[in-house]
Amino acid sequence: MKKLDFTHSRAQRLYDDYLKRISRMARQLPEADQQELLMEFNSHIYEGIQAHPEAGELETLVDVLDHLGAPEEVLKPLVADKKLAQATRTFHPVHIAKALALNLSNGLIYFVFSLLYLFLFAGVFMIGAKLFNPEEVGMYTSNGSFVLLGKVSSETLAQTGYEEILGPAFIPVILGAMVLFYIIITLLLKLKQRLKRR
Repeated sequence: MKKLDFTHSRAQRLYDDYLKRISRMARQLPEADQQELLMEFNSHIYEGIQAHPEAGELETLVDVLDHLGAPEEVLKPLVADKKLAQATRTFHPVHIAKALALNLSNGLIYFVFSLLYLFLFAGVFMIGAKLFNPEEVGMYTSNGSFVLLGKVSSETLAQTGYEEILGPAFIPVILGAMVLFYIIITLLLKLKQRLKRR
């Protein structure tokens, strides 16, 4: 991208600072998306300045940047959408987690996605706990009703009469649930992206 040159030093500093703020906001995106955002904003700045050649360079730039808005506010939803598109394209868990974090402020649906993703990662910890403490970690029932999925001390088991029902199948069941959660989250994200395009 070819940066604009200004004769007024304050205008140049203001312009350079604005582009740095855009770069800082877009750094979570792939390089191609970062460059696309920079070029798009650069183009808007150039067109805005060309539309008012009679005004002073600094005043025109201030007006154009004011009209575009602060990158921290303007780019937040745009970066979140691009990160979400990357996550649904790659199925990469880190990209999905970042997309959810960026989009959490966009509404309740992302809160639900975040909870599902939290359950997914909780499964990893439960499997680890089962490997290190197989006697106290599991799925427990009492009188045929589900009570707990997690860790119960030996003393509590003796007092309450809770019964662990999965036994050695605990890890495969949790792994299966994790895979299912992961697929559901990713497919729901893809569905949301499709609905948003319409």
